[in-house]
Order: sequence, then C-alpha cells, then structure tokens
Amino acid sequence: MTNRPTPTARLTLAGTAAAALAATAVLLPGAGAATAAPAQVAHQAKAAANLAAQLGNRAAGSYYDAASRRLVVDITDASAAPQVRATGAVPKVVRYSTPQLRTAIADLAKQARIAGTAWAIDPRQDKVVVTADPTVTGAKRSRLDAAVEALGGRAVLRHTASPFKLKIAGGDAIWGSSVRCSLGFNVTVNGAPYFLTAGHCGNASSTWSDTQDGSEVGQTVDSQFPGTDYALVQYDDSGSSPASEVDLYDGSTQQITGAADAYVGESVQRSGSTSGLHSGSVTGLDATVNYSEGSVSGLIDTSVCAEAGDSGGALFDGSSAIGLTSGGSGDCSSGGETFFQPVTAALSAEGATIP
Repeated sequence: MTNRPTPTARLTLAGTAAAALAATAVLLPGAGAATAAPAQVAHQAKAAANLAAQLGNRAAGSYYDAASRRLVVDITDASAAPQVRATGAVPKVVRYSTPQLRTAIADLAKQARIAGTAWAIDPRQDKVVVTADPTVTGAKRSRLDAAVEALGGRAVLRHTASPFKLKIAGGDAIWGSSVRCSLGFNVTVNGAPYFLTAGHCGNASSTWSDTQDGSEVGQTVDSQFPGTDYALVQYDDSGSSPASEVDLYDGSTQQITGAADAYVGESVQRSGSTSGLHSGSVTGLDATVNYSEGSVSGLIDTSVCAEAGDSGGALFDGSSAIGLTSGGSGDCSSGGETFFQPVTAALSAEGATIP
C-alpha cells in the first residue's frame, strides 16, 4: 500500500517490512485475494453484535455464515428469536452464553497463561477454542490439559504445527535501529501526520527510516506491548499529508476511508512487505496469545498467513482498516494462523483518525 507523504517504510513483529509510508503490512499472511464484504453485511453484522450484547445471558455472539450468506446470532433462549429475525439475522439456539464463555476465558488466564498457547471465543462452535503450539510439552501440557478439562464443554483444545512468534525480518519495510517491520495505516492526530504499526516493533526502535541505514522519516511516540500490540510513529515532516492507502502488490492500491470492528466469518485481506497480499477470514475475537515475550489480549484471530517482516502490516476489508499484524504460527507456503491488534482500539487510545 502506499500511504506516503515521503518515501515508504514499514515495521512488523511478525516479520519486518511494510511500505514505510505506505499503509501495508502484517505479521503472517494468508493465501489468495479476499473479497470485501458488502456494506450491507457489515451493517447487519454490527446490528447483530449490538443485539447479542443487549441480550446478555440470552445470547452467545454472532457470526457471518459464508455458505448461507446470512448473519447468525447465537441465543440461549428461544424466545429471543423474533428479536434476532427483526435485525435480518438468523437465530441459532446454543448451550453456552457469552458471559459463560468469558468466565471460561478468565479461568484460563488464571490457570493456563503458558507461553505457546492462545484462546478465543468461536461463536460458530459456541466454545472457547484453546490452541497449543509444539513448545507446550511436559508439565506445561499437563497443566493446560487440566485447565481445559475443568471447563467441560465450554472449551476445546487444538494444536498448531509451528510455534507462535513475533517475527522481525526482511521485506520491503520500514527500518528501525536494529529491526525491520511493516507500516500499518497512516493516521492523523490533531491534524499532524503519524502512522500505526505493531507495539513490539515500536518497543524495538525509537526512530524509523524507509530504507536500511537511510534518513529518518519518523519517531516512535508511543508503544504498547505486551498487553496490547500497537505503536504510534510521528512523521518528521509535519507538513506532509500521508495518503490513506494499502499496497495490493499488483501495481495498485486500496483506498482506506475509515476503520471498523471485525466480525467472525468476515473475509479480510492482509498486506505485508515480506509476503505481499494474502486473504482469509476472521475466526475469533477478543483472542489472547501468550507469546514468549508476553501475553496480548483483545486480538482478532484469523486464518490469514504471514511471515517474518510482515509485523505491523495492515489487515483490511475493502476500504475499512481492521487490524495491525501482531503474530502467529505457520507461513504462507503451508498456511498459518495470524493474530491482529484491532485498529479501532489503537485509534481510540491514541486519539487518532484515518486521514
């Protein structure tokens, strides 16, 4: 992507590289180009999510079913079905409510915060999906098994073939003092130009360039990791007006006009300097990943792949900014799972807006 008021640069935790003044990027990419969800679907998804929140113990989240092309709202009380249908969504009666699944997550945080694990609520299964990478063995594996078993039917355990990582490596990127990452999205704060990238990238360098050993183009002014994973970098050229675009790596760009919250089942794309453009879908929200460097919560879980150098890169759906590449497992040859910091949370915390 080319969000550039000056030459482009990028950062990443999942990898390095992103068109530095171009809003591209990510941590681990996926395969193929994603199809932007129609505006009507996004609107219905928001309405469905709001209704699920209003129903409290009578609901258990919502998701988009690609097969039927309908929004589905999980309910624990069949009497709530008319309210769901009124939004244009399909009601589905399930066993566990959102509060019950969130209690399960709280128990996992107390009993199983082990490096190499992750968890997120999947409304399609009405369960908390717990993932363990290959480093979770021996006593750690026994501890995790016991924690999941104690949750009964509220949780299911699965395994990934490769470790969860924050990757800093090569690619078309923004360069720090000792790292390379991908730029996420250009933003403004009080009218001045900034860009967002991953917090683990911001922790690694206070200054950024669009080429290795090149002239400085910006300085890190805030970096949040672990806990969350985003950083705010201020452009040195305060008079420039960065474009709000994402590099599609085919000679074209996608204009970004605003930010939106992700929803389960949403088709998304990720742009990164190492692996280029890849697509996938949102598989879970409010995910927690326990990296060896620390735990991060509130993430978007996806089936998109990414590689080293993609950290900090852009996750988007059409013209909407969705997330910043944090980390994950796998690669774009064998497939992978990538987690993203929600852009809306970063914008709110920093008082920033998409140009």
